[in-house]
Amino acid sequence: MAGSIAEILIVEDDEVIMGTLAYNLSRNGFGVSQATSGAEALRMARKMRPDLILLDLMLPGESGIQVCERIRERDQGVVIVMITAKDAEEDKVRGFEVGADDYVTKPFGMKELVARINANLKRSDAGHRGKILEAGDLQLDTKNFTASVHGEPLPLRLKEFELLAALAGAPGELRSREELAKEVWGHAGVGSSRTIDVHIRRIRAALSERSAYEFIHTARGLGYRFDAKPVAKAGVGAPSTE
Repeated sequence: MAGSIAEILIVEDDEVIMGTLAYNLSRNGFGVSQATSGAEALRMARKMRPDLILLDLMLPGESGIQVCERIRERDQGVVIVMITAKDAEEDKVRGFEVGADDYVTKPFGMKELVARINANLKRSDAGHRGKILEAGDLQLDTKNFTASVHGEPLPLRLKEFELLAALAGAPGELRSREELAKEVWGHAGVGSSRTIDVHIRRIRAALSERSAYEFIHTARGLGYRFDAKPVAKAGVGAPSTE
């Protein structure tokens, strides 16, 4: 996407909202495509491979949650921003659980939406960073957004990778949930601390299946700290201390 027009797929069944979004995003320099149902969104996402998907939660047929789940089954890289009138914490957490990167509640201002889009696209552009982070048997390539344990790929979604990289980039430093939310999502309002906790839980699960180390440690009521500590457990060989 770097150096080219970002392509956005708008998935919205309300004609007025769709028209407003398409007009304003086009005026802000984005390439825009439109889908009015979940089935159409899935077809277009496969065909055009957009940089970002604006996904309404309430759609005819498959819901936005179901569409998000199906897209994430085959594409971990595309940015998904959910737009919805539902602002309950449970709805937001559910959206993040199935792989949404951000969540915008209706009604919203176009300036805010464009700022959110630009922030998410900037963080998803693989060319804007380029460090190799290593700890224990874990390696993170922040240029190509890849993670591995013992050289084997670690399956992480984009926001999970960014959250792990944010922690690994400051080993031993206590990071609050608010700090992590601002660094990874660009703003603190990602739903609640539960959003961060959901992502941390998934990262830990992926690591615990493959690594001989425990990396993310909780400071109750304060946040998280990254520190690679060897853990002996069944099925994973503990690192040699010789």
